[in-house]
Amino acid sequence: LQASDLIITPATTFKEKPDPNGLVFGTVFTDNMLIIEWSLASGWEKPYIKPLENLSLHPASSSLHYAIELFEGMKAYRGVDGKIRLFRPTLNMDRMARSARRATLPCFDQNELLECIRKLVEVEKEWVPYSTAASLYIRPTLIGTEPSLGVKKPTKALLYVILSPVGPYFASGSFNPISLWADPKYVRAWKGGTGDCKLGGNYGSSIYAQQEALELGCQQVLWLYGEDHQITEVGTMNLFLYWINEDG
Repeated sequence: LQASDLIITPATTFKEKPDPNGLVFGTVFTDNMLIIEWSLASGWEKPYIKPLENLSLHPASSSLHYAIELFEGMKAYRGVDGKIRLFRPTLNMDRMARSARRATLPCFDQNELLECIRKLVEVEKEWVPYSTAASLYIRPTLIGTEPSLGVKKPTKALLYVILSPVGPYFASGSFNPISLWADPKYVRAWKGGTGDCKLGGNYGSSIYAQQEALELGCQQVLWLYGEDHQITEVGTMNLFLYWINEDG
C-alpha cells in the first residue's frame, strides 16, 4: 500500500453542506471516499479517491457471514485559526493494525494509509465544519470479501474510508452528563476475547443490551465483568472514575 500510487478522480457534482448545528451522528456523508482492494495473489492494489458510491459484494463474502471485518473512528477538527487537524491518528492506525491481525485481515503500512486518509480529508476540506462544536468523522473500514462460505482467513479484502460531518454523539451535548445502566447478566469483553480490537461483531452483539438500557431510560450501558462486577467500559467510550470516599 503506497500513498504515492494514489489516484484521485473526485466527484464533479456536490451535495449541499449541512448546518453544523443540526447534525445527527453518522447520517450525512461527504462527496468522496477512499477505496483500496487487496488479494492474496496480488497484494494491495492502487488506492483510489473517487465519488462516494455503493459497494458491490458477492453474497458469500466472508464479512457478511462471519463478521470478518473491522473499523476505526477518528476525527478532523477545524481550529479557531482555520487550520484542519487530525486528533492522534497514529493511535487509531495502531489499533486498526491490531484489529486486522486479530481478524486475519491483511496487514498494511500504517503511515501510508494515514497519508491516503490525509489526502481524502484535504479533498473534502470544505466538509470539515466551521464550528468548535462539530467535526468531520473519519471511518476507515476493512472487510473480508472472499466469495466463500468456508470459515477461514479470507484471500480477498476491501479497505475503504468514508467521511461524515458530525456534532455531539449524544443529543444532550458534549459536556452534559449521560445516564448509565449496569446489569451483570450482560458481558461485552472478557479475557482472551476481542475487546481490545474494534471489530463490528463486538458492537452488533451489544445492541440488545443497549436497547434494554434505552427502554429503561438510560443512554448507555456500563459494562461489568466477573463475579465481582468489575467496571470495564461504557458502550461508546472509555470510563474514568474520580471517587472521593470516607478516607478522602
